[in-house]
Amino acid sequence: MADPSSYRPRPGEIPDTPGVYRFRDEHRRVIYVGKAKSLRQRLANYFQDLTNLHPRTRTMVTTAASVEWTVVSTEVEALQLEYSWIKEFDPRFNVKYRDDKSYPYLAVTMNEEFPRVQVMRGHKRKGVRYFGPYGHAWAIRDTVDLLLRVFPVRTCSAGVFKNATRTGRPCLLGYIGKCSAPCVARVSEEEHRELADEFCDFMAGRTGTYIRRLEKRMAEAAEEMEYERAARLRDDIEALKKAMEKSAVVLADATDADLIAVAEDELEAAVQIFHVRGGRVRGQRGWVTDKVEDVTTGALVEHALQQLYGEEKGDSVPKEVLVPALPEPAGPVQEWLTERRGAGVSLRVPQRGDKKALMETVERNAQQALVLHKTKRASDLTTRSRALEEIAEALDLDSAPLRIECYDISHLQGDDVVASMVVFEDGLQRKSEYRRFQIKGFEGQDDVRSMHEVINRRFRRYLAEKERTGEWADGEDALTEEDGRPKKFAYPPQLVVVDGGRPQVAAAKKALDELGIDDVAVCGLAKRLEEVWLPDEEDPVVLPRTSEGLYLLQRVRDEAHRFAITYQRTKRAKRFRSSPLDDVPGLGDTRKQALLKHFGSLRKLRSATIDQICEVPGIGRKTAGTIAVALAQAAPAAPAVNTATGEIMEEEPGTMGSGGERVTTGAPDERRGQET
Repeated sequence: MADPSSYRPRPGEIPDTPGVYRFRDEHRRVIYVGKAKSLRQRLANYFQDLTNLHPRTRTMVTTAASVEWTVVSTEVEALQLEYSWIKEFDPRFNVKYRDDKSYPYLAVTMNEEFPRVQVMRGHKRKGVRYFGPYGHAWAIRDTVDLLLRVFPVRTCSAGVFKNATRTGRPCLLGYIGKCSAPCVARVSEEEHRELADEFCDFMAGRTGTYIRRLEKRMAEAAEEMEYERAARLRDDIEALKKAMEKSAVVLADATDADLIAVAEDELEAAVQIFHVRGGRVRGQRGWVTDKVEDVTTGALVEHALQQLYGEEKGDSVPKEVLVPALPEPAGPVQEWLTERRGAGVSLRVPQRGDKKALMETVERNAQQALVLHKTKRASDLTTRSRALEEIAEALDLDSAPLRIECYDISHLQGDDVVASMVVFEDGLQRKSEYRRFQIKGFEGQDDVRSMHEVINRRFRRYLAEKERTGEWADGEDALTEEDGRPKKFAYPPQLVVVDGGRPQVAAAKKALDELGIDDVAVCGLAKRLEEVWLPDEEDPVVLPRTSEGLYLLQRVRDEAHRFAITYQRTKRAKRFRSSPLDDVPGLGDTRKQALLKHFGSLRKLRSATIDQICEVPGIGRKTAGTIAVALAQAAPAAPAVNTATGEIMEEEPGTMGSGGERVTTGAPDERRGQET
């Protein structure tokens, strides 16, 4: 625990201007980012008597070992820089909202030749119109199913679309009238795009005008005694009204607004957002956060606005944002929102009327979300705490292992030998800390030797960097003063778990002893009987099958196994796709494909003369000579054998991969072999 006075800046050193500041711990890791209208006044608040600080603020300043700042011109610039640094460094003491799920959006891919309506999650893509988010994907599909009757826009994948174009037959939706079938040219590209535009207009809230237009056309059809057309228009109107009923009118017809409500207690806060477009609730989402710093409701709202609109531009930022409390000060935040939208944005607290009533509904949702989260988390925290305590007791550790690293070796009969390192902190996965290794010290299959090499490399680099700078880092990706992100081996673990029994544990312990590390515990988890092996012990530790500690160790081991196998399969796939043509300078994928298409197989290409190779479009004599030399130097692949009949199979054009390799078509389990 550091004394804040040991790194307190000298009087007058801190400028009295707007800026952003960063607290770093003893390992140079950024643990807190903040902004201030006056850096001098704000930072002075942290260096007062510790008894006057909020408990969480006190923990932060005693964890920190240094503070630095960056001066900016305006408070808006400070807000933007603060958001960028929080996203970049992921400081442990900043408010970070956690989405309780990845919310689905209804997306229209206007960037494609024939726009497609589909469900999308994740990052937003350029040229795609988004509507939502929705609570469930099925809600999107229900809405789309109703609207396709009126707006028969394409919903099929690229593969289905290409197949229909090739065969000249549309899919089922094309036959039942829920797709305009642009794949078989029933409508032109312009007509289909117009349908997509109308679909987007309707979803954006411009519903009344379109329904009135359909009602007018229905009346005209009835007057002209075209009753079948009038009946179809009537059914279209009913479908649109049914789709509109799913999102009730809550505000005036032209209102575009986001309503943000916060429910909080001393430890946590829940945020709920209602997206209102065209007066209707078009989407809802929620976040939960730990209050790791002493923050007001206004500060929570400011962090929510940063997360909600930090990556958005244009119409994704509404004209009006309604909040329960304004950030202090509110001006820079409102100016920042205006910049994101490119037009004026009103940020205010609703006082009366429909907007106040809707805000109360959003607040009730936030309260329910907080209660539900606390109910779930109470059970989760209890279970994880019990698991860590059981591990500490079983392994005779001084304290619960808050950071656990697990290592596993994977290979295919001695080829493509790799290793994985996974990290669990407080019993939860820390995927940003996962690492992968290639075994470089030797060739062949030797899990024990591989484990020794991996542990040695991981901790040797850690010790070398610690001795050099006092930072926890690794090689070329080291933690520097300019970059506070932990990139490799950020912190030493309290417990190292290896996938295996006594030999693997002994190898890991030997690697640590050789490096003089005696404060990291080591154990191994053997697969057969799920025994826990300790160094220099004749007998394993057997945890009860119902033990939460054993369950956590199994999860850690299985995650390391999964991560190692995934990496090993990736390397194997790259090796299988390799070809002698890959080593020819200046020969790209297009000309490789042309060569294989011309000759039909790598075997026939290998036997071709330079003049014959020159017949391929785009291949000159010099390149042809280089290709001939490369193929002559490469050893020919062994012939494929039918294991059922013993017959040697010739290479056929259909068996060649894109790089010129033969593609095996056996079942995955037949190809996999032994993976460890």
